[in-house]
Amino acid sequence: MKSNATLKVLSPFDLSLIKEIPLVGKEEVEKALSTAYRLFQNQSEWIPAHEKIAILERVIEIMKTRVEELTKTAAQEGGKPYVDSKVEVLRAINGVKLAAEHISQLKGEQIPMGLTKSSENRLAFTTREPIGVVSSISAFNHPLNLIIHQTVTAIAAGCPVIIKPALTTPLSCLAFMEILKEAGLPEGWCQAIICENEAAEKLVVDERVNYFSFIGSAKVGWYLRSKLSPGTRCALEHGGAAPVIVEKDVDFNELLPSLLKGGFYHAGQVCVSVQRVFVRESIAKDVANKLAKAASKLIVGDPLNDQTEVGPLILPREVDRVEQWVNEAVAAGAEVLCGGKRISDTCYEPTVLFNPPADAKVSTLEIFGPVVCVYSYSDREKAIEVANSLDVHFQASVFTKNLDVALDCVKKLNATAVMVNDHTAFRVDWMPFGGRDASGIGMGGIPYTMHEMTREKLMVIKSNLI
Repeated sequence: MKSNATLKVLSPFDLSLIKEIPLVGKEEVEKALSTAYRLFQNQSEWIPAHEKIAILERVIEIMKTRVEELTKTAAQEGGKPYVDSKVEVLRAINGVKLAAEHISQLKGEQIPMGLTKSSENRLAFTTREPIGVVSSISAFNHPLNLIIHQTVTAIAAGCPVIIKPALTTPLSCLAFMEILKEAGLPEGWCQAIICENEAAEKLVVDERVNYFSFIGSAKVGWYLRSKLSPGTRCALEHGGAAPVIVEKDVDFNELLPSLLKGGFYHAGQVCVSVQRVFVRESIAKDVANKLAKAASKLIVGDPLNDQTEVGPLILPREVDRVEQWVNEAVAAGAEVLCGGKRISDTCYEPTVLFNPPADAKVSTLEIFGPVVCVYSYSDREKAIEVANSLDVHFQASVFTKNLDVALDCVKKLNATAVMVNDHTAFRVDWMPFGGRDASGIGMGGIPYTMHEMTREKLMVIKSNLI
């Protein structure tokens, strides 16, 4: 049966209704899978490389004319401030450009033959071909750019893709689907599914899915991975509790703006937000106080106001959760240097905590809210040990003017990327990006994802003429 239910998309700031859209059911999910599988199985319907490039170039041109519209949609439904949402839209346009440029890099290599008697008179080389149907489940915090990373990469790699956006932020995805259609992408190559989790299960477990991409919570991601059909490749991008090591020779003028941006960008709702800052004890309280002073001046409010620096959390229950975690830490001995209270049902004050207990939730779990914890240390080795002690490892950073110290921290911090004199949330879309251990599996970044969505085929030619 088809679903007759609808989804009310609400503003995370004032909870007003933005739009009501239909939800689809299992029947529509099956139809989408059948369409994608049929396209992949019939190689005569595959899109030639030059046509894919032309389509993506048209997508870029259309998006450039709709920056303002896309920015307002993303800010209104996701809550990320207008200024930051515009940056996201421009990044998304560049992401499409990167995908188009890297189509030419999906190539194989020659494999040497004749190295043994048995391999004489042979020529061998590999090619890369599309892996098959791609199923993507996305997250709310970058409602356009994440969609780009999970759909355009598949299109560029030659894979039909089905995308399920977060139910809190589906409008940016639907706007992009219209752009793809307008740019001339043949029907069925990118399908958006707006459905509840029960109907979406088939997008995970179905044997016709060759590649599964998931961005979201570790609990859900690892569970879904256990449900994949044999042979289905996957990429899981979860969260972290990003650590920062700060040495006493640091330049405060560089450190503080970087920590401020990395900790409070999108109200801390980023998987690599600055969360745990370990500072040499001789400057720890000074760093914490200066960071708190700067955080207390951040403008919190309506994301559509171009003066707003920190917007709402995505749902009221997230404000409740952050409030509970901070109260727990304070009751156990953490010092509140700024913030520490809810502003409303949807917004929470930018908060800096000093020396919360090591076993508090703010010290052990991903906060995903506007809270930064500062800890003092006297032994850098022990600080790194604490930084590495959690099961989540994504991006980390170190601030120091000493190259030897920086290299030592890069070597010893358990992370997929370590930033030197920059915050943990730094990212550009052509670099490898992903978590390790409980934080995820597989590597994102436009060219890296495209590579993962292809597979290698070897051809060996035997001839006495070779």
